[in-house]
Amino acid sequence: MMYKVHWIIDGLIDVDAKSKEDAEKKVQEQLETYVKNSEKLMNVFIAKSIQGSAYLPGADQKNENQDEDNNNS
Repeated sequence: MMYKVHWIIDGLIDVDAKSKEDAEKKVQEQLETYVKNSEKLMNVFIAKSIQGSAYLPGADQKNENQDEDNNNS
């Protein structure tokens, strides 16, 4: 049988930018260039969209990072 598979790649990067919009634009442009230049992503995995949202780190994220550090020790 032939199955359709909807895939999502999740990531996180720190970006030095003047604003939330600038940070999102920088990452969007880099990812678009990478995907468009990848034969496999464009023609085998049929990449259709890239989506992201910038935010300033808050208390919750700092706690998550500490938990990850403790789990890796």
